[in-house]
Amino acid sequence: MEVRRTVPVKLDVADSDADLLHDTISEFLWAANYVVDHAWQGEYKTTSKAELQRETYDDVRAKSRLQANLVQNARNKAADAVQSVVARWKQGDYAGKPNFSAPTLVYDKRCATFNDDHATLSTVKGRITAEYVLPDENRETPHSEYLYNDDYEVTGAELHYRDGEFYLHVRTKADVEFETADDGNGEHSTVLGVDLGIENIAVTSTGTFWNGSELNHWHREFEKRRGSLHQRGTRSAHETIQSVGRTETGRYDHFLHTVSKELVAEAVEYGCDVIAFENLTGIRERMPNAKKFHAWAFRRLFEYVEYKVEVVGISVEQVSPAYTSQRCSKCGFTHENNRSTSDGQDAFECLKCGYSPHADYNAAKNIGLKYLRSAQKSSGGGAPVNVRLNRGTLNVNGDYEPSADGGQNGSPCESPTRNEANGEAVSE
Repeated sequence: MEVRRTVPVKLDVADSDADLLHDTISEFLWAANYVVDHAWQGEYKTTSKAELQRETYDDVRAKSRLQANLVQNARNKAADAVQSVVARWKQGDYAGKPNFSAPTLVYDKRCATFNDDHATLSTVKGRITAEYVLPDENRETPHSEYLYNDDYEVTGAELHYRDGEFYLHVRTKADVEFETADDGNGEHSTVLGVDLGIENIAVTSTGTFWNGSELNHWHREFEKRRGSLHQRGTRSAHETIQSVGRTETGRYDHFLHTVSKELVAEAVEYGCDVIAFENLTGIRERMPNAKKFHAWAFRRLFEYVEYKVEVVGISVEQVSPAYTSQRCSKCGFTHENNRSTSDGQDAFECLKCGYSPHADYNAAKNIGLKYLRSAQKSSGGGAPVNVRLNRGTLNVNGDYEPSADGGQNGSPCESPTRNEANGEAVSE
């Protein structure tokens, strides 16, 4: 199967070439916004790349110094953004007109050449050479795993400018073979449901909890430090803020990488073919206490899981989260009063059958069950599917089947990043 990876590479650029890159970024962003403005005219928004190419290409070429392929890349960036907005509208979510301001620029192999230690990049005045600033190739880094790896082909890159430096986010791909267990039934699949939250950043239908308190603590501390530095208003304080931001992002990324790695390992351990997340669109509206930071963390975690599962042959899906926190995963009774808040903590107790699991664990099972129902509808209801818990399986009809060895038992057991709670398994 095809696996794609992106590797950020710092660039060493001469001052004169840096000026050309800044000018090229500025005109690229203008071109992308020009295409968005055109697509936004009228009651119906234009999302067709071919149509936008016909209607905007000549104007952008005449009004900018961008070469042809950069014009096409700007059009693609604009079209993708408009398509994303229209998709959100169809889901009933609010989304405004896209506007590009972050200093980025998209390169493909027609307007850039990628070598082992440098790249040549098209600008508004010809090509410039940018040297890579690379770590030791003998160290285990994304660069050694993907950039130095002959199995991975470079397909393109996105240029970023931040903290006074240029970075090239190099995109690579490779064909990877993996082994999957043959259980004699090609249609059979098993699902791991995942609920996302603030107190527990992730909870699975197998009863494993990844606590978010450490992540939330870091966020509060970094916010306090940034606020204090902003009040000083000095250049030194501004430089410190940038340094703090890099440290903060690095710490978050390490934490989320660890959680995603353990989550994928959980899916592999229980023989899951699918990991089902709740749909991330509009997640801040559904979580009153969630901040922009949490929405970013959820998306980053999903992305890390999405690319880590490729090499083990597991797919990642998103399902609508509607009523997953109110529905009883045992009897199916759904009511808003099933879930309540007591002493600042979310609690779940089914008003019909009295089932009282951890609220996030109940939601994780429901997310898995919801994926089953959507899979049944799309496949005509014929394919057997399981939602995995840690002591058996539970199907869409609520039929529970324990595992052959009796499963795991007991109370939560805490580790630095996660807890394991008493769970069951869901199958169909």
